[in-house]
Amino acid sequence: MLEPLNILLVDDQPSKLLTYEAVLSELGENLIKTQSAQEALDWLLKADIAMVLLDVSMPEIDGYRLADIIREHPRFREIAIIFISAIHLTDRDRLKGYEHGAVDYISVPIVPELLRAKVRIFSTLYRKTRELEAVNNEVRRLSGRILRVQDEERRRIAREIHDGLGQDLMAAKMIAEGIPVPEVSGPLGRCIDNAIKQVRNISFLLHPPLLDECGLGMALQVFVDGLNKRSGIPVSLQIEPAPFPRVPLELETAIYRIAQEAMTNVFRHSRAQHASVNISLRNTQLTIEVRDDGQGISNDIAPFRPGAAGVGLAGMAQRCKEFGGEFKICNGHPGTVVAASIPVPATVRAASKRPAEPQKLRAKPVAS
Repeated sequence: MLEPLNILLVDDQPSKLLTYEAVLSELGENLIKTQSAQEALDWLLKADIAMVLLDVSMPEIDGYRLADIIREHPRFREIAIIFISAIHLTDRDRLKGYEHGAVDYISVPIVPELLRAKVRIFSTLYRKTRELEAVNNEVRRLSGRILRVQDEERRRIAREIHDGLGQDLMAAKMIAEGIPVPEVSGPLGRCIDNAIKQVRNISFLLHPPLLDECGLGMALQVFVDGLNKRSGIPVSLQIEPAPFPRVPLELETAIYRIAQEAMTNVFRHSRAQHASVNISLRNTQLTIEVRDDGQGISNDIAPFRPGAAGVGLAGMAQRCKEFGGEFKICNGHPGTVVAASIPVPATVRAASKRPAEPQKLRAKPVAS
């Protein structure tokens, strides 16, 4: 059994309202009768209205003006408005109705079957839209859950590699150093040193322990310093304020992953000569911008057209959505700009009891 939808009937003549009610009653929806613009607006604010049947010719505020007022409110920009008129019957009148946001325009005298059919169609569209929104919300929830599980698994694997394999390699190095044959111990020690270095790099890329221990600023600084050495692309890091305050670990992880993925894309695809990472927290807005001077992006990637944006970009956008933020990627002329903005309520920041990280928050560009 479908839950009845609220359909708002707006007309200053009670007899016409009764007519609409008689015609539409067999649809089983909840019909709300109002006789003025103000009464209609009051109902819109206190109930979930699916559709509005609106008389064009009303005193004080006519239907066109009322439709404009409704559309100005963010909650009602997509609501279906059907104009009904016994006076304004020309094509120009209908065009004016559509310009004011109507989805349909019906002339009086109404044809009962036609009115019922139109209301039934828009009621079905409303329900399908709500079902799609529910599915999308569930997909976003599951995507966020997958990202959180992925981060936890990365943290676990990084710890096991560092504490398990890393310790075994250190023990092997000590044994190698004890071999009394220099021709063996020297090359073997160097091989083990190289393996230890690779283990540490893999562990850090999976999940930097500094992110948990010291916070976002220090973890990003170490990452950018390492990227400067590995890539040969000079990268500057700017973080404000200093010292950077602690925010929930989940948000720190999201910002770190966005910066990491964006800088990895710079290294792999941009052909850039320089790049920069800027993190700022002003009032209750945390922003991140990664900019390079490379070849830019195609016109298909910026609007996230299906098949154009890769998994990395989709992951960055999803991380932003998880915290109610906005993500965008665009051409910087030259290069590419990746930007994210995430709200951080002051109460959340104040609730964090973890210590702030040290004040060393800048990574100087490496000379090319």
